[in-house]
Amino acid sequence: MDRQSRFKGQPPYKKKKEGNTESHNNKYVRSNCYSDVSSSVASAHSPVLSVRRHLYDVDFPLYKQPVEVGFFSLDSSRRFFNDARMLRHYVEADRCPNFNLRDGYTDRFIKRDDGIKERLDHLLRWILENRSKLQRTPVDGDASGSSCRLSADFVTWRGHLTKLLTTPYETQEGWLLAVTLFNGTYYISEVETEAARRNRENRTERHAEMMYWGYKFEQYMCADEPSGLPDPSGVVNTNEAFCTVVQTKLTDHSLLFSGEVDCKDDSSRFKAAPGYYVELKTSAEICTPKQRSNLHRYKLLKWWAQSFLPGVPRIIAGFRDNDGLVVSLETFETAKISQLIKHEQNCWKPNVCMNLCNAFLSFVKKVVTQDDYRVVYLFSWEPYKDVSYSVHKDSEYTFLHDWYVREMTKQGS
Repeated sequence: MDRQSRFKGQPPYKKKKEGNTESHNNKYVRSNCYSDVSSSVASAHSPVLSVRRHLYDVDFPLYKQPVEVGFFSLDSSRRFFNDARMLRHYVEADRCPNFNLRDGYTDRFIKRDDGIKERLDHLLRWILENRSKLQRTPVDGDASGSSCRLSADFVTWRGHLTKLLTTPYETQEGWLLAVTLFNGTYYISEVETEAARRNRENRTERHAEMMYWGYKFEQYMCADEPSGLPDPSGVVNTNEAFCTVVQTKLTDHSLLFSGEVDCKDDSSRFKAAPGYYVELKTSAEICTPKQRSNLHRYKLLKWWAQSFLPGVPRIIAGFRDNDGLVVSLETFETAKISQLIKHEQNCWKPNVCMNLCNAFLSFVKKVVTQDDYRVVYLFSWEPYKDVSYSVHKDSEYTFLHDWYVREMTKQGS
């Protein structure tokens, strides 16, 4: 399939119209989201971005089919490798597998230190090792070509974009996103909020164990080799990861982002990434229509956003009881989730999610004007409020390292 075409059976990836690519509806979103008001975290008369849902309930924006341009692995010690050594392979299980997700939690579990903030570091390393894959042009005014632009307007993690997509429907958790403009590209990195830090440091033992259950489910469903079998007697090490790197475009915003991938389905009808990737999830078993409705209204929002962005077509969910036993499996096709939720009252809408993300990226381009790796624009949002920002130079929020800046500005880089 041509890279500019959309996924078969996935109409939300809309074809580009001839001529003017910005619809009247998209202009409406842009013109009604910004307002100039005073803000305690920004300068006295700076713009803010509204996240009110009705502003974004217009046509689904152009989103091109994501194309995988690379991948990388993180080993058991969190070391970076520019290869697919940590890619695991999907193994089909019985529909009622009775997996014990509690197994190994006390004696075969190595947990990554989530107090260490890696920011964009691994993605930046991938960029440095794969610059030949990224089309570049000389920076304006630099005839020598000593410093070059990446082909992408934005570089970030998939998880940061997921936060933006879910923002119109989020009522509990705010976010902080640091943005730096360097050589014409906007780098977006999350900053932990105080509320998130408190939650992380005060997790109950039950919550910690239930987080483990998701990783254990992956161990039951994946093999290390294409023809292998899962080994649930092994150690669960959450340092390990395989990440895809994709390029795509949301209206006029070109994106380069990376996200962790659970496994590859070697029997998939798709013969290229990201079509053969599979997302694995766990959730409480569903016994009543109300519980099914809650799954559609809340969990499927994040599941859809996580898989839709990189073009992962299939989500396999393990439904477990309160004792951590997986009692059933269910497959969700990413492209059909919008149909599943269509009859839920006051439910989330994919077009609202994507239009808000598009508006935020436009907002960033509007206000982030200093091209300087030492300058961070810190965007802040809390439920029921507007997005605002503050500007910081040589601060604790700086996240582009000297080693990256140095390499990216070398002669002939």
